[in-house]
Amino acid sequence: MKMKRQNVRTLSLVVCTFTYLLIGAAVFDALESDTESKRWEVLSDMKNGLVRKYNITPEDYHMIEIVIIENKPHKAGPQWKFAGAFYFATVVLAMIGYGHSTPVTVGGKAFCMAYAMVGIPLGLVMFQSIGERLNKFASVVIRRAKCYLRCETTEATEMNLMFATGLLSSIIITTGAAVFSRYEGWSYFDSFYYCFVTLTTIGFGDYVALQNDQALTSKPGYVALSLVFILFGLAVVAASINLLVLRFMTMQAEENARDEDKEGSRTLLPLEGHGGHRAHDDQASVCSCNCLGNKQCEGGALLPATPRAPISLRRRDSIATDLIERASV
Repeated sequence: MKMKRQNVRTLSLVVCTFTYLLIGAAVFDALESDTESKRWEVLSDMKNGLVRKYNITPEDYHMIEIVIIENKPHKAGPQWKFAGAFYFATVVLAMIGYGHSTPVTVGGKAFCMAYAMVGIPLGLVMFQSIGERLNKFASVVIRRAKCYLRCETTEATEMNLMFATGLLSSIIITTGAAVFSRYEGWSYFDSFYYCFVTLTTIGFGDYVALQNDQALTSKPGYVALSLVFILFGLAVVAASINLLVLRFMTMQAEENARDEDKEGSRTLLPLEGHGGHRAHDDQASVCSCNCLGNKQCEGGALLPATPRAPISLRRRDSIATDLIERASV
């Protein structure tokens, strides 16, 4: 039995995704595995040296490890005053999840779950709406630029919008990397890595801003700048992703419409070529659903009407047009 095109596409996406995962795992293994082993050997030698030098028991050493790990968040200053709490709430709403600070009380954990259940959908809708407004603004700028350059077509295409939002995303990331490199003391590459991980909501937590020199309480301007970077940057990235998703939806809608056209043509084929009274009855039986299409009915007879595009083709064009317009409306 022949598989439908939609099923073949879904199966192909699953296979490609798992293949991509396998390739990624192999590359990360080759790049990071040896370094991990070397770091572990160095740390083990340092641990053994400290234990021998100061005659530390395994229990005392384990207690020291706990104290150091638990003390790490407090080195950055208070995390749950209003500024730090607002930073945490932003991270939750944006689904970044650095893990630099987490609620420890039962009430805090319960409220975090309830807060996320409402805040995450709200944030997604907000970023989507802002992204659409940005696409609308970009389409206006592109049309005016094309008019100024006297181009043959002045409409902003999907590729134009994707290029514009991609360029704006690159500017935001590179500029943010320069700012964080200065204030956090990171290298530019590490700052660029932090900006990318943040705006794609990966949020590993190996690099987190506002965690040095009591920045959450002593640098309100830097805190505001960091929050604006996160929110505006996520909105721009959402605009880019919105265009990609709409492009995929347009292609899928067109393919579904073509499949429906083929199935409809195969269903109507037996009605053609039959003669006599049987053919007339068949045509009369489907007249009620074709009177608004390619034929008109008058007194039981079938009269040719003005040719019109098949309903599925008109629906495909309307769907594609609607999805494309949503990228800039």
